[in-house]
Amino acid sequence: MTTIDKTQIRNASTVIVLRDRMTTPRILMGQRGANAAFMPNKFVFPGGAVDAGDHSIPLASTLLSPNDTRLAEDGEPHLGPALAAAAIRELFEETGQILGQQGNWPDAPPDWAQFASAGYRPHAAPLQFVFRALTPPGRPRRFDARFFLIDAQDIASDLDDFSSASDELSHLQWIALDDVRGFDMPFITEVVLAEIAARVTDPTPPASVPYFKNNDEESLFLRLRGHPTAD
Repeated sequence: MTTIDKTQIRNASTVIVLRDRMTTPRILMGQRGANAAFMPNKFVFPGGAVDAGDHSIPLASTLLSPNDTRLAEDGEPHLGPALAAAAIRELFEETGQILGQQGNWPDAPPDWAQFASAGYRPHAAPLQFVFRALTPPGRPRRFDARFFLIDAQDIASDLDDFSSASDELSHLQWIALDDVRGFDMPFITEVVLAEIAARVTDPTPPASVPYFKNNDEESLFLRLRGHPTAD
């Protein structure tokens, strides 16, 4: 059994599901437990670290340009599919919501068995890369988190049914963007929400992706534009 060093920086995916974006926009959030080592009691988006198995998940659809090249900028060039798989897996595990295309998946790994048994394969095309943040030094957990935005219309499951969710997040709910500031959230979540609110009615990818890079030497605010790179 492989032991994970949780003091090391881990790649992670976070999913922002936006509902009724043209009328009364709402986002899906839940509350972390009081005993959680990372951000206890905070309201957050579903998400989590990339697992080793995420690197070999067969996606029914791939990430679209420019999301794929922006994910490769200032990072591992071929990590995009694993980040997409982690986003879809974490969304399903923590909320029960399915971002999938209908299809048979008889050889799905154990942690995808319930997803596959619903008759779906992971669907990465709707994932829009909109933000990246590196956890500052000194925290009990450090993540290099990529935030993905999806429209709730691309979800295959019942948007109000959380019965298949794990117990990692409680109080799962759709929160109006106008009301979200009243919830106890991490600072970086507030920053991401400001970005989303500024372009909530624009379904196209942003001109560039903000990247808060907090490393041991300095904190930088960068913009990822995703210029194509050679293999």
